[in-house]
Amino acid sequence: MHLQKTHEGARPRRRTPLLAAALVAVTALTLSACGGEATSTPGVSVEATPEKAGTVLDRPFEKPNLVLTDTKGKPYDLRERTKGKPTLIYFGYTHCPDVCPLTMSNIALARKKLPKADQDRLQVVFVTTDPERDTSAELAKWLPGAGDPSFIGLTGDFPTIQAGARQIGIGIDPPKKEKDGSVVSMHGAQVIAFSPRTDQGYVVYGEDTSAEEYAKDLPKIVKGENP
Repeated sequence: MHLQKTHEGARPRRRTPLLAAALVAVTALTLSACGGEATSTPGVSVEATPEKAGTVLDRPFEKPNLVLTDTKGKPYDLRERTKGKPTLIYFGYTHCPDVCPLTMSNIALARKKLPKADQDRLQVVFVTTDPERDTSAELAKWLPGAGDPSFIGLTGDFPTIQAGARQIGIGIDPPKKEKDGSVVSMHGAQVIAFSPRTDQGYVVYGEDTSAEEYAKDLPKIVKGENP
């Protein structure tokens, strides 16, 4: 998978619309890199309409088999802890200057519009792509401001995180430090929604999905319905 670079301080680009047809089956799911251009995952079929923010997958993803460390420094088994719960998963990093905090903020705003019971059911999981800097303590400080105190922050060793991201079609590379001291991070910038009915990732949201668009879809995501 080809990924685009994101330098700290760079401004995000708008992604190309996923599909232009009202109902289209394709052989690649278009994924956009954080602050970059679109990339693709072979062998995935999707269906979408131009007016919809989310792309419903024809072949859903299995939930990543990940055991990482949460913001309290305790082991967190992703599959076990989110089993039977509507779940949004995003891979990003706290030093991201644009897309990552905006994505978390948009989801947080949309979550607040849900009934209290649905807010409590919805699990929002942020998995760092920069575990060297994003310790449990760092995630605990960053997530409440960037998103919501209820959001789950996970860190661990990079190979484990990278393998987990690949299980849902998201490519990430280790952060690299440039000669000028800036850090280059390359990672897919999509949010994957998992159904509480099947525990499968069945809807993909791109980096430019607005808070209003999330708010429109979340009531259905909570029920495991297609948005």
